[in-house]
Amino acid sequence: AQMTLTAVTTTTMAGIKLSSASSGTGRMMKAAVYREFGGPIRVEEVPIPSVPADGILLQVMATGVCRSDWHGWKGHDSDVVEHGLPFVPGHELSGVVVEVGNKTRKFQVGDRVAVPFILSCGSCRYCGDVYQRPTVCQNQQQPGFTQWGSFAEYVALPRADRNMCHIPREVTFVQAAALGCRLTTAYRAIVQQGRLNTKNKRNETVAIFGCG
Repeated sequence: AQMTLTAVTTTTMAGIKLSSASSGTGRMMKAAVYREFGGPIRVEEVPIPSVPADGILLQVMATGVCRSDWHGWKGHDSDVVEHGLPFVPGHELSGVVVEVGNKTRKFQVGDRVAVPFILSCGSCRYCGDVYQRPTVCQNQQQPGFTQWGSFAEYVALPRADRNMCHIPREVTFVQAAALGCRLTTAYRAIVQQGRLNTKNKRNETVAIFGCG
């Protein structure tokens, strides 16, 4: 089966104006929504999500499509199943901050932001100093899996100060959106599973096999 959108809207940074949208005001946005696993994905008007106290509301400027989105749409992913339908997929994204939570300190409205695939908690045993493996955080949040994702005009993201990254001016939104999922996957494979010694880079040998 193929994922097919009845309408497609591509958002890029070509002189686009920063939206004045704010959450919790009853304002609406467009999002790609599926209401049954394996069913049609339609662009619908849905409420703009509320910004978390420790998070940001992001105007999505670029988003990618990943094989994992297909698995979620087919009902293969337990997080999507547990969340329930209707659902908005998408986890490879970048954008502009349009609202910040009252506990967020590192970001402000207008910031260009890249988002990792996994939003770790920072307090479980895997996030701590002993394991230092935030990619397998026991309490992780994932846009497009544990919550509505980036196939939308806006996405609300928690744990901003710990997980989000500012995008340098020389990096485009499209480039930044491609990093969140790929970098997280590669980091776990090379540093955590491959046990690359980042403090002694000269004497390390790494073999990388592309299986996809």
